[in-house]
Amino acid sequence: MKMGHMNSFDPKKANNSLPFLPPDTAKTETIAILKQESRALRALGELKGFANIIPNQSILINAIVLQEAKDSSEIENIITTQDDLYKAVSTTISKTDPAAKEVMFYRESLYEGFTKIRARGLLSINDIIDVQRLLIQNDAGIRKASGTALVNDRTHEVIYTPPEDSAVIYALLKNFVEYLNDDEPTLVKMAILHYQFETIHPFYDGNGRTGRIINMLYLILKEFLDIPILYLSSYIIRNKTAYYDLLLSVTKDDAWEAWILFILKGIEEIAKETILKIRKIRDLLDSTIAIVKDKVPRIYSKELVETLFVNPYCKGEFLVASLGIERKTAARYLLQLEDSGILESVKIGTERIFIHKELVRLLKE
Repeated sequence: MKMGHMNSFDPKKANNSLPFLPPDTAKTETIAILKQESRALRALGELKGFANIIPNQSILINAIVLQEAKDSSEIENIITTQDDLYKAVSTTISKTDPAAKEVMFYRESLYEGFTKIRARGLLSINDIIDVQRLLIQNDAGIRKASGTALVNDRTHEVIYTPPEDSAVIYALLKNFVEYLNDDEPTLVKMAILHYQFETIHPFYDGNGRTGRIINMLYLILKEFLDIPILYLSSYIIRNKTAYYDLLLSVTKDDAWEAWILFILKGIEEIAKETILKIRKIRDLLDSTIAIVKDKVPRIYSKELVETLFVNPYCKGEFLVASLGIERKTAARYLLQLEDSGILESVKIGTERIFIHKELVRLLKE
């Protein structure tokens, strides 16, 4: 099924003739693409191995997932600060700022998808619907009504109208998951899938964020990574105009090469950045262990320090849960850790929260 591309593209007309996957390999497997893919694969392989230098993987997942949730939401102009986020994670205040709440829903839906693919080794249409439902917190599901056009924020002109016929949307999604779950694991395929999902635009809301979660799930499903720690959102934020222009140029001009190269370069760049971040977290973990052993040796345990890293904004009940100690003991430990300069406490509502300052600074970099 070929597209009557080029001159026939009309942004105001629903793209009901979006072709099924896969696209023409002559356009998606050029020499430039294959060279860049091998660079991206090398960086990703290094990241996969490197993640193991942190003994407790929850430390990494928590730190990196929260940053991703923030960045992915920022692309959709949902802006919150890292501090508000950590407060939202660690406190029981129901008055969490709405933007922080949306970011928390993103994190939750990502974990949901991760749990599902781990259990079943595939991603279904229903899984995608579940991820989006958690993200948006409503049951609207796949679009049934027309009128979802993508508009330029500045000029307000319509730049693209996705398919509108619900039978077409379902057929495209069925083809999408078949292609995603087949046996061929390449990074090029991730770029193709991301284009297709955003172009189908199957939901009323949350398509961008759901599509970015699918990227991560694909990398784990195809065993490029073991845990969800590589996200393209910060790369997209840095190159937002190029991202949207290149997406559209595939639809308008069948310009696959530039789009795929863009995504593959993003994978390489972010993998290298994530390796650096992991190295810094590891160094800080080691130096925190050394300080605790030196200043408060009687309370030192590996689990204690790891709990501070899994929860950069910590409170007594986290220590009670992870160490199996009494509430009083947990409170005493946190005060001693504050006295030794590792933590700094703040009052949020009626709760006292203990912040690992150095870790939070590192995560904000």
